[in-house]
Amino acid sequence: MIVVDDAQRRARLAQRHRLVPHARALTPAEAADAVVALHATDPATVYLSAMARLAQPSVTAVAGAFHDDRSLIRHHAMRRTIWAMTPAVARSAHAACTAALAVVEWRKFARMVEESAIATDGAAWVTAARAETLAALHSLGSSSARDLAKHVPALTAKLLLAQGKSYAGTQSAHTRVLQNLGFDAAIVRTRPRAGWTSSEFTWAVMDDWLPGGIAGADAAEARADLASRYLRAFGPATVADVQWWTGWSATVTKQTLAAVGAVDVQLSSGATAVVAADDLDPMPDPGPWVAVLPGLDPTLMGWKGREWYLDGRGVFGGPLFDRNGNGGPTIWMDGQVVGGWVQAPDGSLRRRLLVDVPAARRRHIDDELERMRDLIGDARVTPRFPNPLLADLLRPDSDRRTS
Repeated sequence: MIVVDDAQRRARLAQRHRLVPHARALTPAEAADAVVALHATDPATVYLSAMARLAQPSVTAVAGAFHDDRSLIRHHAMRRTIWAMTPAVARSAHAACTAALAVVEWRKFARMVEESAIATDGAAWVTAARAETLAALHSLGSSSARDLAKHVPALTAKLLLAQGKSYAGTQSAHTRVLQNLGFDAAIVRTRPRAGWTSSEFTWAVMDDWLPGGIAGADAAEARADLASRYLRAFGPATVADVQWWTGWSATVTKQTLAAVGAVDVQLSSGATAVVAADDLDPMPDPGPWVAVLPGLDPTLMGWKGREWYLDGRGVFGGPLFDRNGNGGPTIWMDGQVVGGWVQAPDGSLRRRLLVDVPAARRRHIDDELERMRDLIGDARVTPRFPNPLLADLLRPDSDRRTS
């Protein structure tokens, strides 16, 4: 069995993820394709992840990919997470991961409507609300949830949550209607209401925004395409890595990997992983490099097994990840995570190195931090999922710059 050691995995990561300068992408769509899709749960991550991989990065370039040429769209897909991806990837991701989820969520919503005494026939109410919302959005062109509710009164209905519990509450129906229409790929998030770090978007009918939409692909073919894209970007990966990243069952994962002809290789740890059948040739050493990546960056979150770039002993698991495994902003050197960073209230970037780094490489890291600071500009980036290291760096008495 061919061995793909950790050094080779890091060489692949550097070049395929467009993190080494000579391999940087020319467009945001190319940057997204390099890692299949960009995490979009935290709106700022999309911009920072893309800019970290671009030869000529700017907020304007990334925004243009969403709003002007529409070469990127936001869509719920793998693991119910919001991703930014090209329409081609979105078509596969939707059929492979989201379409089945939509059916379940509409049924759940209909039950909630009945349990909240909004209507006795929840399915009929949901069908009507869905149709009215799509008609209004088509007429308006695009709209925020708040403005849309002025045209579709059903969206203001209140759902009762956790009835009988100490934490019982209510939720406006628009949250579920828009979420589920998104799961259907019937509507799409378009422009942020405020700046590029805003998490509130306007919505549009998918076919109006992107003619032809993204729905309708064959599920098995879509899974094969998505798995192939993942292996090209992240291989070698274990079966557990593929299952975790896609959110598929173990059975579906194994069937899909067999369908695409994935072949076994051995990792430095001795574990078995898989790669695409024509992806066995070694990749040249890219040379020294560093990267400054945001929280939830797809490189950090690309594998379930992260020991090979997190020191191998998992010592960074505590400082850099929250309790649910969401990764914060990281500093990379030659394919390994060596520290973390955060933006302070005054706009400066603070970093901490968690391993010994030679002085010359620290200067390189600080140059990359300055590059990121310039790209962020006057905006303020607050990670959606803070970790212990970030909290410590923001303390007034924190040692912010040393290793």
